[in-house]
Amino acid sequence: MHTHTETAPATTETQGVILTETAAREVKSIIQQQELDADKVRLRVGVKGGGCSGFSYILDLTETQKDTDELFEMHGVKIIVDPKSLLYLNGVTVDFRDELMGRGFVFSNPNATSSCGCGSSFSA
Repeated sequence: MHTHTETAPATTETQGVILTETAAREVKSIIQQQELDADKVRLRVGVKGGGCSGFSYILDLTETQKDTDELFEMHGVKIIVDPKSLLYLNGVTVDFRDELMGRGFVFSNPNATSSCGCGSSFSA
């Protein structure tokens, strides 16, 4: 008799927000330029309602960390995400591009079905 057991995919684990080395370097450089305390400063990553696809990303340097925030660390940068935003940001990669077309932080979200589909917003 042959029994077949299926293993559930390991998608339940929290990956958190992934910061590339380039993005981390830029964050550290901003912290230095603004003469912030590198030990206390956190990079807050979140989502808020609005924007053409229903939500937009937030990036903020802050010293305020709530008890409910999830804390991740990548390349020496402490990242905090509130639990509600983490539902949408789990596994998101934050990169930094410095190109002729412009420079700035770029989000790559495996959870987003469309990057801009006006009228197709989601509710939290």
